[in-house]
Amino acid sequence: MKVYEGGRFLEGASVTVNGSPLDARFDLKIFSTAGFEWTYEGAGPRQLSLALLADHLGDDQQALAHCEQFMIDVVANLDNSWRLTSETIEAGLQGKL
Repeated sequence: MKVYEGGRFLEGASVTVNGSPLDARFDLKIFSTAGFEWTYEGAGPRQLSLALLADHLGDDQQALAHCEQFMIDVVANLDNSWRLTSETIEAGLQGKL
C-alpha cells in the first residue's frame, strides 16, 4: 500500500509518496509549472491530481482520463495537511469519498 502525504510549509507545498517526493509528471502534461496545490479547483490541484493518479494507477492514459474528476471530487477537498492511501484513492475514483 502506498501512502501519499501533503502539507504546506514556509518553503511551499510538499507532496510525498512513501516518504519520497511525488513526481509532478510534467512529462505527461503541464497544467501548472508552479507545482502542486489543493483545497480548490484549478491548475495546481489538477497537476496534483494527475501526479497522484499516474503514480497510483501506473497507467498514464487512465490518469489523464480521470484527473479532472478526481481533482474536483478529492483534491479540491483536501485540508492544508493531508494523507491518502491507495485505498482512499481507489474510493475517490469510484466516487465513494
